[in-house]
Amino acid sequence: MTRKSALWLVAAVLICEGAGLLGVLFTNSSVSGWYTTLVTPALNPPGWVFGPVWTLLYALMGVSVYLVWRKKTNKKYKQAFMVFGGQLALNALWSPLFFGAQNPGLALVDIVLLLLAILWTIKLFHTISRPAAYLLIPYVAWVGFATYLNLAIWLLN
Repeated sequence: MTRKSALWLVAAVLICEGAGLLGVLFTNSSVSGWYTTLVTPALNPPGWVFGPVWTLLYALMGVSVYLVWRKKTNKKYKQAFMVFGGQLALNALWSPLFFGAQNPGLALVDIVLLLLAILWTIKLFHTISRPAAYLLIPYVAWVGFATYLNLAIWLLN
């Protein structure tokens, strides 16, 4: 790997991790306040699980998008990058909606759109780089679980 490639890889991971950091700005104060008043589903994991899981998932997203970037001569490259960017924006928007606005209903709309955007991203990435698509499977699985949690919280409250 060249130095330039290594820098692009680091940049891709940092951009994805940055989307996660935006969410933390809205999460910390609500988790110790408003969120504790909510009825949560039985399968709700302990709070400490979310940080490590999301950190890993953002890193996998960064590696995945880097692998697609390396294949930028592919004709679906631009579309794949636009869809990836859209899903990353939807991802970053969820915490401000759920925790910041304290609106699980609006957050549910966002996370369903996010789930669909991730699936579309995986489909596009698969045509460019199969490993890039496979790296997003844990992400789509976790967001599927998070969609269940969001729906359950919305229905229970």
